This record gives sequence, structure tokens and C-alpha cells, in this order.
Amino acid sequence: MRPDGSETPAAPDNAATDLREPSFGEETPPVRIADPIEPVNRGIFFVNDKLYRWVFKPVAKGYRYAVPEAARVAVRNFFSNLGTPIRAANTLLQGKFKATGTELARFTINSTIGMAGLIDAAKEWKLHREEGDTGQTLGVYGLGHGMYLVLPVLGPSSARDAVGLVGDAFLDPLSYLPTAEESVGARVFRSESDLSFRFEAYDELVGGAVDPYLAVRDAYLQNREKRVKE
Repeated sequence: MRPDGSETPAAPDNAATDLREPSFGEETPPVRIADPIEPVNRGIFFVNDKLYRWVFKPVAKGYRYAVPEAARVAVRNFFSNLGTPIRAANTLLQGKFKATGTELARFTINSTIGMAGLIDAAKEWKLHREEGDTGQTLGVYGLGHGMYLVLPVLGPSSARDAVGLVGDAFLDPLSYLPTAEESVGARVFRSESDLSFRFEAYDELVGGAVDPYLAVRDAYLQNREKRVKE
């Protein structure tokens, strides 16, 4: 699931990208997308929402309560550093050569001075994380969203971005752990760690929405559109 206490939500520079959370802070015109299987999507959205409220959020809250913030930030930094291949490859494919160089420089600095990425030492050189994933790259090359999809557990997506997730998986070092169980476990831990920083955004979005399904869909699409245009 990709939703979310007294902490300020994590800045994009440090947030994990696996779930592709929408940005809820800006108001832009809704992005139009075909939703031919809306009843199915709504059903999956309902199940995802219950999983979030009954499983993912309580686990992440417990993690936040039990683990000091400094340790959680270090874990978040580690997974962010580990995701460099996804961002570097896709910024390169998008022709953002400066961004690619920034990502490679960040990886070198954080993997050494930053103790395997636990510390975001590259910030001292004003090298901030660049966004890039395969779905975004496909969008930059002119491929539209296709139809809207809600993926089990993973949440809002589109036909284009669902294909992009496959590409990201090939670039994700977590895909190459010795066993499938270890790979899935690491991904779950990464997602729960990220979720521990950002409960309020999702709760605020769906809590104040007349139709939470449409609110999440619009927020997701606006965020993805913004990333493609950057």
C-alpha cells in the first residue's frame, strides 16, 4: 500500500520511491485518464485501504514508537542510496546528464563517507537526490498513461507505470537478494520504514474527501504528470 505522529512528513530528497506516493500539497488541474475497470479498481482500493488501516499503518506506528528517529532516518538513507541504479539509469535515459552525474556522485560519497549510505553526506556538497523511474522515462518519451489501475497492496498506478515497475525491479538491487523471501522482506521493511515518516498525508487526503478513490487517483496522476514534465 502506498498511503500514510507528530513529525513533519519526509522531504522528497530522502523519501523511498518504491511506492511512488502522490504529492498532496499542490493544487493543479486534474489529469484525465481512462478508467474502464473502475468497479474492479474500487474493490482493490477498498481492500488496500483496509490493509493500510489494519496492518501497514499500525506496524509503521509501532516501528516509529520503538525506533529512535535518528535510526529510522539512517535506515531511510540506506534504502535511498541502494535505489541509486533506478534513478541513475532513468535520468540517463531521459537525457538528464547532470542529474545522472549527481546521482552517481551521491552514491560514491554516501557509500563511503556516508557509511554505506546510512548518512546522506552528499547533502554537505549540496548534491540532492534526483527523481527518476522507468514509468517516468516512458512518459518522457511520449507514452501516455493508458488506463488507470489500482494494484493490490502497491496502490494507484496506470498501465504505463505498471510496466515501469517491472523495469524498476530489474534495476533494484533488492531484486537480487539470494531468496525471494529475503527480497520481499527487504521491500516490506523499506516500505514500512518510509511509511513511519508520513502518516498524515494519506489520512488527511482520504479523510476530507467526498470520494476517497477519486481523491487518491487525482493526486497520484497529478504527481506523475509533474514528474514527467520536470
